[in-house]
Amino acid sequence: MEYGLWAPRYRDIARAFGFSLDRERDAAARLRGLLPPEALQSPLPRCRVRIEGREAVVVGLGPGAGAPPLHLLPPSPLPRVVLAADGAAERCLAAGIVPDLIVTDLDGPVASEVTANARGTLVVVHAHGDNVPALVQWVPEFSGPLAGSWSGPPTPELMDVGGFTDGDRATYLAEAAGATRVLLWGFDFERTEEADVVQRERKIRKLGFARDAVAWLAQSSRTPILTWRRDGTLRPFQGGPADRSTQ
Repeated sequence: MEYGLWAPRYRDIARAFGFSLDRERDAAARLRGLLPPEALQSPLPRCRVRIEGREAVVVGLGPGAGAPPLHLLPPSPLPRVVLAADGAAERCLAAGIVPDLIVTDLDGPVASEVTANARGTLVVVHAHGDNVPALVQWVPEFSGPLAGSWSGPPTPELMDVGGFTDGDRATYLAEAAGATRVLLWGFDFERTEEADVVQRERKIRKLGFARDAVAWLAQSSRTPILTWRRDGTLRPFQGGPADRSTQ
């Protein structure tokens, strides 16, 4: 997704949630200062090396979804690439799946992401106005390959291919990096496991914007974006209740 096409949609999201562009810039600057030199070079091309020409499975954190049963998919000419959205990395590792990439803003079980990174997973760390303490705490802990992103104009050091939450950012990244097809596993835009009522309502509101972002990408991209449901069926993503892959 070209930044110029995505930017107006993100501006609407920022207004809806009261995000400060100045805080976004400050967080991006902090991330640039924390990433090692090699992580600041060509972030999108380095992701493309892992994704281009392959079918991508994007793993979300929907309640009860678990790790994707990759063995149930039909044979593929090339090995599939697995992108885990934040906390979904923990589910993947528990099932013996080391994600090829993790997309994270560091608000989940980050220790599992550090473990996967040490085993070769490329972790794409996203900076936003509310996660500077997490950036400072966790970025130095990663020993493997890293890349950075933020919700602003892409730079040589930090990319922005579109998307709002970890799950839809991973979907946008798979599309932008040349996946032949994108399968969404464990995406649920209506339910969340947040215990706090206020946090749960805010999370569900964010998921509504994330659903719309994926639906828009699915409609505008030449790359097929499909919901992989637990019954094994694959359906074009439309953005409605039937797209819950945990059904």
